[in-house]
Amino acid sequence: MSDLGQDTIQEHAVKTRKRKELGQYIVADPQICHGQLTFKGTRIMVKSVLYYVAQGKNWDWISQEYFGKVSREAIAEAVSLASEALLEKMGDRRRAA
Repeated sequence: MSDLGQDTIQEHAVKTRKRKELGQYIVADPQICHGQLTFKGTRIMVKSVLYYVAQGKNWDWISQEYFGKVSREAIAEAVSLASEALLEKMGDRRRAA
């Protein structure tokens, strides 16, 4: 191993990862919230919004909770991407069985 410390290696790994846009409203950027999925132009994490959706909160209420920074369209995209990920994961499990 070189003279680079562990922190420096981890920082380098984060810096070399690139921003990935997952749709019109959602992004994974290593410079924002450690690469967690967020809504573009915010630090609002997708998982937080999906939590409210799972609780049955009205999408207008969710949008207002985030001061209008997360639109109904952005919430719909988050739900759609979560649904696709779940279906893909279930498909992988079926193939493995």
